[in-house]
Amino acid sequence: MGELTVRALRAVLVGVLAITVFVQAVLVWALFTDPEDGSLPLTPLRVIVILGVVSAQVIVVCVWRLVTMVRRGTVFSHAAFRYVDVVIGAIVAAALLWFTLTALLAPHHRDNPGITVIMGGIGMAVLGGALIVLVLRMLLAQAVARDAEAAQMQAELDEVI
Repeated sequence: MGELTVRALRAVLVGVLAITVFVQAVLVWALFTDPEDGSLPLTPLRVIVILGVVSAQVIVVCVWRLVTMVRRGTVFSHAAFRYVDVVIGAIVAAALLWFTLTALLAPHHRDNPGITVIMGGIGMAVLGGALIVLVLRMLLAQAVARDAEAAQMQAELDEVI
């Protein structure tokens, strides 16, 4: 990964983290200051969104660590699995939060159930993202195994020579 790519990705990650911290601060402030208006259960909605933002922040931090590992050339190690596993867990948590939000809003969309179906489809797409990251984790596992095998073969070749 080139230096320009790493810097651009880090700039995007900093931007996403800054936006999520701002949104989180506004929602936490609103959680304790705004009264309920009675039309929607705002407190559960806000808590779900705050937790969803936390899952996005966890993903950003893990991707930052993985980019650092790529830059150092250490991404093909067992240490990378910890971050990839956390990303998968955060994506699944975000999907579960989305399904909870869908269920919470479904009674308000009785006259237009298509909205609930679309929201359910979005939740399935988020779970699909977790599956994609899981497949990438399997590819990482294969790469780590091949790297260890190549190192072992190189050591054996060095002994022969």
